[in-house]
Amino acid sequence: MNNPMQMINKIRQNPMQFFTSMGLNVPQDIANDPNAIIQHLMNSGKISQEQYNNAVNMAKKLGYKG
Repeated sequence: MNNPMQMINKIRQNPMQFFTSMGLNVPQDIANDPNAIIQHLMNSGKISQEQYNNAVNMAKKLGYKG
């Protein structure tokens, strides 16, 4: 997915579908807790702190205020 804003919109619309499509299986019991999802992905080695920071910075540069 090359368009960052499109990616942000897909995450907002259906986070579980987005993560599953990216191969990032997230347990159903944390599906409604964004912080728990991020922590799970970091703990499982699916994303690093640096990747998370880069994504947050990119979203901010694109005007996303969350």
